Amino acid sequence: MNYAAPRNPHASIERTVEWVDTDASGHQHNSAIVRWVEAAEAELFRSLELPDYFPSAPRVQQVINYTSKLWFGQRVTATVEIRELGRTSMTLAFEVRGHAHGASEGGVAAHGTVTTAHVPAGATAAQPWPAHIREAAGAVTDGAY
Repeated sequence: MNYAAPRNPHASIERTVEWVDTDASGHQHNSAIVRWVEAAEAELFRSLELPDYFPSAPRVQQVINYTSKLWFGQRVTATVEIRELGRTSMTLAFEVRGHAHGASEGGVAAHGTVTTAHVPAGATAAQPWPAHIREAAGAVTDGAY
Protein backbone atom coordinates (compact mmCIF):
# COMPACT_ATOMS: atom_id res chain seq x y z
CA MET A 1 0.00 0.00 0.00
CA ASN A 2 1.48 3.34 -0.98
CA TYR A 3 0.29 6.52 0.70
CA ALA A 4 2.60 8.77 -1.33
CA ALA A 5 -0.40 9.58 -3.55
CA PRO A 6 -3.67 8.56 -1.83
CA ARG A 7 -6.67 8.45 -4.14
CA ASN A 8 -9.44 8.52 -1.57
CA PRO A 9 -10.19 10.60 1.54
CA HIS A 10 -7.29 10.04 3.94
CA ALA A 11 -5.56 11.39 7.03
CA SER A 12 -2.30 10.86 8.90
CA ILE A 13 -1.09 11.42 12.44
CA GLU A 14 2.43 11.37 13.87
CA ARG A 15 3.35 10.00 17.27
CA THR A 16 6.39 8.95 19.25
CA VAL A 17 6.59 5.40 20.57
CA GLU A 18 6.34 5.96 24.32
CA TRP A 19 7.34 3.49 27.02
CA VAL A 20 3.66 2.67 27.64
CA ASP A 21 3.43 1.66 23.94
CA THR A 22 6.10 -1.03 24.31
CA ASP A 23 6.40 -4.50 25.73
CA ALA A 24 9.20 -5.64 28.01
CA SER A 25 11.69 -5.82 25.12
CA GLY A 26 11.25 -2.15 24.18
CA HIS A 27 9.40 -2.56 20.88
CA GLN A 28 5.77 -1.67 20.25
CA HIS A 29 2.99 -3.67 21.78
CA ASN A 30 0.39 -4.84 19.25
CA SER A 31 -2.25 -2.61 20.86
CA ALA A 32 -0.24 0.55 20.06
CA ILE A 33 -0.83 0.00 16.33
CA VAL A 34 -4.59 -0.12 16.91
CA ARG A 35 -4.53 3.11 18.96
CA TRP A 36 -2.51 4.99 16.33
CA VAL A 37 -4.79 3.77 13.53
CA GLU A 38 -7.86 4.84 15.52
CA ALA A 39 -6.28 8.28 16.12
CA ALA A 40 -5.73 8.65 12.35
CA GLU A 41 -9.31 7.49 11.76
CA ALA A 42 -10.57 10.16 14.15
CA GLU A 43 -8.49 12.78 12.32
CA LEU A 44 -9.98 11.64 8.99
CA PHE A 45 -13.57 11.98 10.16
CA ARG A 46 -12.85 15.32 11.87
CA SER A 47 -11.41 16.60 8.57
CA LEU A 48 -14.52 15.37 6.75
CA GLU A 49 -16.65 17.16 9.39
CA LEU A 50 -18.45 13.94 10.34
CA PRO A 51 -18.59 13.91 14.16
CA ASP A 52 -21.58 11.56 14.03
CA TYR A 53 -19.54 8.77 12.38
CA PHE A 54 -18.05 7.37 15.61
CA PRO A 55 -21.08 6.69 17.75
CA SER A 56 -22.61 4.73 14.86
CA ALA A 57 -19.68 2.82 13.31
CA PRO A 58 -18.69 -0.29 15.28
CA ARG A 59 -15.87 -2.42 13.96
CA VAL A 60 -16.94 -5.65 12.32
CA GLN A 61 -13.52 -6.76 11.08
CA GLN A 62 -9.92 -5.77 11.66
CA VAL A 63 -6.89 -7.21 9.86
CA ILE A 64 -3.37 -6.25 10.94
CA ASN A 65 -0.18 -7.41 9.26
CA TYR A 66 2.89 -6.73 11.41
CA THR A 67 6.00 -6.37 9.23
CA SER A 68 8.67 -4.81 11.47
CA LYS A 69 9.23 -3.53 14.98
CA LEU A 70 8.94 0.02 16.25
CA TRP A 71 11.15 1.05 19.14
CA PHE A 72 10.81 3.26 22.20
CA GLY A 73 11.47 6.86 21.17
CA GLN A 74 10.91 6.25 17.45
CA ARG A 75 8.61 8.59 15.49
CA VAL A 76 5.76 6.92 13.61
CA THR A 77 3.20 8.02 11.06
CA ALA A 78 -0.18 6.28 10.86
CA THR A 79 -2.24 6.86 7.72
CA VAL A 80 -5.79 5.73 6.99
CA GLU A 81 -7.68 5.94 3.74
CA ILE A 82 -11.27 5.10 2.89
CA ARG A 83 -10.82 2.06 0.69
CA GLU A 84 -14.41 0.95 0.07
CA LEU A 85 -17.79 2.40 0.88
CA GLY A 86 -20.60 -0.12 0.71
CA ARG A 87 -24.30 0.30 1.39
CA THR A 88 -23.92 -0.39 5.14
CA SER A 89 -20.16 -0.89 5.64
CA MET A 90 -16.95 1.03 5.14
CA THR A 91 -13.43 -0.35 4.87
CA LEU A 92 -10.43 1.75 5.78
CA ALA A 93 -6.95 0.72 4.66
CA PHE A 94 -4.09 1.73 6.96
CA GLU A 95 -0.35 1.81 7.17
CA VAL A 96 1.90 2.57 10.14
CA ARG A 97 5.44 3.65 9.23
CA GLY A 98 8.40 4.06 11.48
CA HIS A 99 10.82 6.90 10.81
CA ALA A 100 14.56 6.23 10.81
CA HIS A 101 15.71 5.70 14.42
CA GLY A 102 19.01 4.39 15.75
CA ALA A 103 19.90 1.26 13.76
CA SER A 104 16.41 1.15 12.18
CA GLU A 105 16.05 2.62 8.70
CA GLY A 106 12.33 2.88 9.27
CA GLY A 107 9.60 1.72 6.91
CA VAL A 108 6.24 0.02 7.08
CA ALA A 109 5.76 -1.62 10.47
CA ALA A 110 2.10 -2.61 10.06
CA HIS A 111 -0.64 -2.41 7.46
CA GLY A 112 -4.15 -3.72 7.08
CA THR A 113 -7.81 -2.86 7.06
CA VAL A 114 -10.58 -1.92 9.46
CA THR A 115 -14.20 -2.45 8.44
CA THR A 116 -17.04 -0.67 10.20
CA ALA A 117 -20.80 -0.92 9.79
CA HIS A 118 -23.36 1.84 10.14
CA VAL A 119 -25.46 0.98 13.19
CA PRO A 120 -27.37 4.08 14.32
CA ALA A 121 -28.30 4.57 17.98
CA GLY A 122 -31.13 2.23 18.91
CA ALA A 123 -30.66 -0.03 15.86
CA THR A 124 -29.79 -3.69 16.27
CA ALA A 125 -28.45 -4.24 12.76
CA ALA A 126 -26.52 -2.36 10.11
CA GLN A 127 -28.41 0.31 8.17
CA PRO A 128 -27.48 2.19 4.95
CA TRP A 129 -25.02 5.04 5.44
CA PRO A 130 -26.74 8.45 5.54
CA ALA A 131 -26.39 10.62 2.44
CA HIS A 132 -24.18 13.20 4.21
CA ILE A 133 -21.61 10.51 5.07
CA ARG A 134 -21.70 9.08 1.55
CA GLU A 135 -21.21 12.57 0.11
CA ALA A 136 -18.35 13.45 2.47
CA ALA A 137 -16.58 10.18 1.63
CA GLY A 138 -16.47 11.53 -1.91
CA ALA A 139 -15.11 9.74 -4.90
CA VAL A 140 -14.13 6.45 -3.29
CA THR A 141 -12.55 4.18 -5.85
CA ASP A 142 -13.16 0.47 -6.06
CA GLY A 143 -10.40 -0.28 -3.56
CA ALA A 144 -7.92 -1.67 -6.10
CA TYR A 145 -4.33 -0.59 -5.51
